[in-house]
Formats: sequence, C-alpha cells, structure tokens
Amino acid sequence: MPSGTHVFYALAFVENIPLKELAQDFPEARRKAHELSYAVPAAEPGGAEGRVFVYPFGAVAFRDVPAPRREAELARLRAARTVLTDAGATEEMTVREDECEQPDVAQGVLILDRMTPDRASVVALTIAQSAAMEYYERIVEEMSLRTDRIVQGLEARGTVSLRTRPLHRFIGTATATRNEVINILHLLDKPDEAWDDPGMDRIYDELKAEFDLVDRYGALEAKLRSVQESLGLVLDVARDRRLVLLEVTVILLILFELVLALARVL
Repeated sequence: MPSGTHVFYALAFVENIPLKELAQDFPEARRKAHELSYAVPAAEPGGAEGRVFVYPFGAVAFRDVPAPRREAELARLRAARTVLTDAGATEEMTVREDECEQPDVAQGVLILDRMTPDRASVVALTIAQSAAMEYYERIVEEMSLRTDRIVQGLEARGTVSLRTRPLHRFIGTATATRNEVINILHLLDKPDEAWDDPGMDRIYDELKAEFDLVDRYGALEAKLRSVQESLGLVLDVARDRRLVLLEVTVILLILFELVLALARVL
C-alpha cells in the first residue's frame, strides 16, 4: 500500500457498545464522548501504524489495519463484550493523500492534501455511520414488510384480530428503533473536529454525500413514521371491534336479565 493511501473499513453490531465500560479492558485507548480509539502497530517494519475506532452506536472502524489483524482486534473486542452480535453490515473507503485545493471524492476514493489524526477520525466516524445505517435499513425494511402484510390482511378481511398485545409490542419496537436512530446514531450531527478545520468540514460533507447519509436517514425516518401510523390505524380498528363486542355483550346481558325477570313474573 502506498504511504499516501489509507484504507478504512467499518462494520456494525446489533448491540450498542458502552464506551465507559469498554475502556476498562482497553487501557491504552483514548476515549472521547462518542469515540474510543487506540493504535495498532504496523504489520510490517516501516509500515503505517493502524488505528481502531469504536463507537457507542454499535460500530467499529479500522484505519490501515490488515484483515488478519482486524480479526484479532474483533476477537479482543468480543472477549470484552461477549454479547456482541455481528450485524452483517460493512463499509469500506480508500483515502489518498495528494496535492489538491480541497477534498474531493473521485471514483469512490477520497482525495485530500494530507491525513491528520482528526481527519482520520472524521472519515472513520462517517463510514461507521454508513455501516450502522445499513443495519437499521434492513430492520426497518423488515418492519415495513410486516406492516404491509398486516394492512393487506385488514384490506382482505375488513377486520383484524381482537388480540392487541402483539400490535402493542410491534408499535413499541418501531418507536424504540426510531428513537435509537435519532438519539444514538447522531447521523446529522457534524463531528466536533469539523468545526475547527475547514478542510475537515469539506471532508465530512463529501463523505456524507458519497454515502448518501442525509437521504438514507430521511428515508428511514419516513418509513418508520409510515409504520407507526399504519399500526396506529390497525390498532384503532382492533379497539373499535373490541368496543363493539363489549357493547353487544352488555346488551345481551341486559336482555338476559329481562328474560329472567319475565320468567319470575310468569
């Protein structure tokens, strides 16, 4: 790998990662509010030092860490957090240092004038966000398909099951997923480093556009709102049906009492 070329690789987990607890098992790591990172020695003498970035929203990014060493670091992470489950969502980005007036993305490669630790942090955060986004996109797509089946059943039968507890759980899952996307991923929050360096600000904008983060985030929000609204309507239908049955039951009880009263009179 040329000295001016860097490879970033990120993958997502199903679970979130509490950085404060994890820091106890990685004493060499540097911890920020939303990032824990540490250096990885170069694979070859004279090679570039790698770095690992861990994020609380359940993603890990690597800079210049070969695949075998990545597996070793992941094994170390799983040993510290045994509950981690691979989400099967990954992202990769190549960065090339070259003389340029401003950062640019060409044919999937980010080109910038120089790589600094803060800039590496911005790149790592962005590809980690994209990997986490892919995981949430799959979850929301499954929820959307499940909602479609429920709505299609309502359309075909004109009614729904009287059991509302599964609907309540499903609505709770949709709400929790939406809150997690909004509150944990911070997908639209600009990294702190980008405020102090116009070059990093440009890097973040270029990467955000390359991975289409804003539009993907908007699509997630729209789908989650649609799922919640559809489930709310289905729940209203189920409740109305239960109310009708309750009213019918009350009427039948009243009629039964009238029959008993007439029977005693006669």
